[in-house]
Amino acid sequence: MVEPGLAPGDGKVRCGWALSAPEYVAYHDEEWGRELRGDQTLFERVSLEAFQSGLSWITILRKRPAFREAFAGFDPVAVARFDDSDVRRLLADAGIVRNRAKIEATISNARAALGLEEGLSDLLWSFAPDPASHPRPATLADVPATSPESTALAKELRRRGFRFVGPTTAYALMQATGMVDDHLVDCWVSG
Repeated sequence: MVEPGLAPGDGKVRCGWALSAPEYVAYHDEEWGRELRGDQTLFERVSLEAFQSGLSWITILRKRPAFREAFAGFDPVAVARFDDSDVRRLLADAGIVRNRAKIEATISNARAALGLEEGLSDLLWSFAPDPASHPRPATLADVPATSPESTALAKELRRRGFRFVGPTTAYALMQATGMVDDHLVDCWVSG
């Protein structure tokens, strides 16, 4: 496990996972663990986390601009209208991860998101744990892959028709969107 370290040149202590590429440093410093709300913004994150399943997050970060273009800015209304010709277009797009199951899940998830009476953002945030019950970890070994909340969230999302949203994906989503603060205690990013 890589513990907190310094990125070249700036003297800031960061979570160890964020040091291997400039894209990781920027993502860690500017996005990861910051509170995100809004149905479209969170639909993008749910989608990207699903595409990441089985791959490195750096792959998704590097392809994010192409994903945004290919999936109409992750506007759930637009994505919900995608049809078989869009699936074929996406499968031919080398700029994204060309996995039929994940592409079809993203379209299906857009439709499911539109059917949520409370909205996607409110549903997701209803599963965020009390920050007092989730202290910042001291080491990367202290960071879980799942939690009771992520397991419950994944179960509820599947019940509502979402796909590619297991407990580990749900936990990664919670970390990325600030529902939990898994920046290490020594990290310069404050919770």
